[in-house]
Amino acid sequence: MIKKGLLRLGIFFLYLISLLPFWFLYLISDCLFVVLYYIIGYRRKVAQENLQNAFPEKSAAERHDIEKKYFRYLADLIMETIKMISISQEELKRRVIDTNPTTVLMYLKKGKSVTAVSGHYCNWEMAGLEFSVFTKFFVIYKPLSNAIFDEFFIKIRSRFGSIPVPMKQTLRKMIEFKNEPTVAVFAGDQTPVKEESNYFTNFLNQPTAVFQGIEKVAKLIDSVVIFYDMRRVKRGYYTYTVVPLVENAKASAPHEITNAHVQYLESMIRREPQYWLWSHRRWKFKPQDVN
Repeated sequence: MIKKGLLRLGIFFLYLISLLPFWFLYLISDCLFVVLYYIIGYRRKVAQENLQNAFPEKSAAERHDIEKKYFRYLADLIMETIKMISISQEELKRRVIDTNPTTVLMYLKKGKSVTAVSGHYCNWEMAGLEFSVFTKFFVIYKPLSNAIFDEFFIKIRSRFGSIPVPMKQTLRKMIEFKNEPTVAVFAGDQTPVKEESNYFTNFLNQPTAVFQGIEKVAKLIDSVVIFYDMRRVKRGYYTYTVVPLVENAKASAPHEITNAHVQYLESMIRREPQYWLWSHRRWKFKPQDVN
């Protein structure tokens, strides 16, 4: 009970912080970067190993530069995520711009469902929140182990109308709505559990287990598959562009959808690598670990 009470008190404290203006939040972010990078060295070894494996062709100095820029951005990402607790629709639409807003609506008007893929790149959470202002959609997520924080993030993601769906309930939900056009958004760089890691593809210079649920869902409902190409314009401002990958999922070859979204994410990361989640333990096991 005491632990739950402290967690809820912490969440209330985060809400108060979210009321601060962006300029003040970025002052906090500057201090947070120093703490994360220099004082506690938060997951620096993980990030360094990931960067070494992903970019062996780059010099140590180049990888160090990406690492430092990444942790600066991670501090901003944390503060921006906190701001999402209370940000208004008007402020959100001013800071996150959809460059081709009619694309998804065009598919829906044609009666086609849309399977949308993003990565843990730039502020993917803000993009999802902004998109929900215009179109209700299912956001497929992996529940957190802490029930209180899981509930907290569900409330943030669904503030403007999106419908959070736990990953294990995805197929059931899609079948429930199979007779009407829907939009389902997935993070394409989630790590599947070891027991479900039966497909590996090359991603950032190494064999990578890929979650195949995206392809299964897309084929089940015969959807269009799109990717959200996101860019950071400047601090606190983003654009995203809807990029069609596969027009008819049911007619696609095995692993075509999976390879398409993995390759697109890699091209985006290579363009500006500092905005991907390098401190995440993405490569938990190798092909030989699951055979």
